[in-house]
Amino acid sequence: MELILTSLLFLALVTTAVAIALVRRLFAVVMLAGVFSLLSAMLFVLMDAVDVAFTEAAVGAGISSVLMLGTIALTARSEKRPTHYSLVPLSIVILTGLVLIYGTLDMPNFGDPMSPVQTHVGPDYIQRTPTDIDVPNIVTAVLASYRGFDTLGEVTVVFTAGLGVVLLISGLGRRIRRSRREDKAPSKGAKN
Repeated sequence: MELILTSLLFLALVTTAVAIALVRRLFAVVMLAGVFSLLSAMLFVLMDAVDVAFTEAAVGAGISSVLMLGTIALTARSEKRPTHYSLVPLSIVILTGLVLIYGTLDMPNFGDPMSPVQTHVGPDYIQRTPTDIDVPNIVTAVLASYRGFDTLGEVTVVFTAGLGVVLLISGLGRRIRRSRREDKAPSKGAKN
């Protein structure tokens, strides 16, 4: 059952990605990107990576969608038609995808109890955490100490995205107020 659900999520991800590439209306692109992030979050939950799923849902579907909607409010509503088509970007994407697939061929199966992370890394953290860090929760110790710079980077990304949203919203508010003032002001050519 899990394999069927995973396959359906991957199919939905691919379909959403193709739709994003084909749609010209930017609002639809933003909404589809949010759907893509939520589908990715569901896939992470299936892989027992709930912390990554939460981050993907919050940043990918939440903050990024608000940021992109604010950007659309300040710019154009639809994508301009390209003047020429080039196969170079498509070739680079395909090549990158093939390299990534090749890089995963020698990975152990998901959940394999004999994988290196299960036989070396995990037990090492379990053994060292009480003496190195003296924190009773091993997950907290790993996120706050062993992976402290990674967690700091994630917090920085979330803070920067939130700051961008605040700046966009404040700029949007000024633009709306200016537009209302211009609508209320009599035009220069109007007679009194």
